[in-house]
Amino acid sequence: MTIRRDKIIVVDIEATCWEQDPPPAGQVSEIIEVGLCLYDVAGDRLYGKRSILVKPCASEISPFCARLTSLTPQLVTQAGLDFASVCRILVEEYEARKHLWVSWGGFDERLFRRQCRRQRLSYPFGKRHLNLRTAFTEFNGGARVGLARALKLAGLNPEGLAHRGDDDAWNVARLLQRLVRERGARFLWRRWR
Repeated sequence: MTIRRDKIIVVDIEATCWEQDPPPAGQVSEIIEVGLCLYDVAGDRLYGKRSILVKPCASEISPFCARLTSLTPQLVTQAGLDFASVCRILVEEYEARKHLWVSWGGFDERLFRRQCRRQRLSYPFGKRHLNLRTAFTEFNGGARVGLARALKLAGLNPEGLAHRGDDDAWNVARLLQRLVRERGARFLWRRWR
């Protein structure tokens, strides 16, 4: 399938988590929020910031997770969708299989793949993913930093709440936009895998 280059889907997920590692018996890390933002490369425009809450089915939202993300069990139960519905939204509304998708780090891609396998669902994205953290590390002289520090190094202030999918996706998209402005869009097409 030919990958379209007109827009890029920027994704950030939040997942169930606990203070201790490994998780409590019977619990697995699973997606509870998919944050999205779109980047129109040719128009150099960010748009479509969205949060999709996901009801966990193999874990519970711990008090630690709720404090970290501000996603309470009640909120996710009331407003969340099942994971299969979220995958359908990505495929049907965002045409996620036809576009490059970007995340900060590899965790988002790995957890999406793992959760799709566990629930026997088709992976909603195409084969083209860009780990922006790795690309930024190359540009930053090899120093690996978190998103907040990367934004500051790029001259951007973080916007919104850290550890909320939509705000983190927006900030990743802002950083991506800055890199494209400085280095040109060609750096994207060379680095995706």
